[in-house]
Amino acid sequence: MIYRFRVILDNDVEEDVFRDLEIRESDTLEDLHNAITQSFGFDGNEMASFYLSDDEWNQGEEISLFDLSDDNSSRLMNETTINDTVNTSQTKLIYVYDFLSMWTFFVELAEIVEEADGVDYPNLMYVHGQIPDSAPEKNFEAEDEFDEFGSEFDDELDLDDYDSFDFDENWN
Repeated sequence: MIYRFRVILDNDVEEDVFRDLEIRESDTLEDLHNAITQSFGFDGNEMASFYLSDDEWNQGEEISLFDLSDDNSSRLMNETTINDTVNTSQTKLIYVYDFLSMWTFFVELAEIVEEADGVDYPNLMYVHGQIPDSAPEKNFEAEDEFDEFGSEFDDELDLDDYDSFDFDENWN
């Protein structure tokens, strides 16, 4: 069977940017990762992870490109087939590419169809919008919580001006 996905760049961009991809259900998440990076014009050399997601796009279990855990317990993209993570009842994944820039994509299963003769998979079906030069700015919920304290903690310290601090630089 063929899984058709819509891969949408995080909604913090001015213009809608998405790609529609087809891929075999037996392919791995690493194959899907490669299809996504190629379809958006990335070189594919950065760290990336998929996250299981619920219907409200809450981030769940991570499936990473490389195992960076201390105990080698991470689920890996190259060991996880698409049909092991996505099905008609679990249709959404969050994909993050380049952890410094935090390119974030919403990946949703649109439909499952029969394999077509003469089509090479993965298959880029449709392209909409141009990816911006840099990843959209993230507004994390915790930042909003601290903004309410704003002026209370705004004592206008210049953290780069070491001479104004009252401490002995050579204390040890």
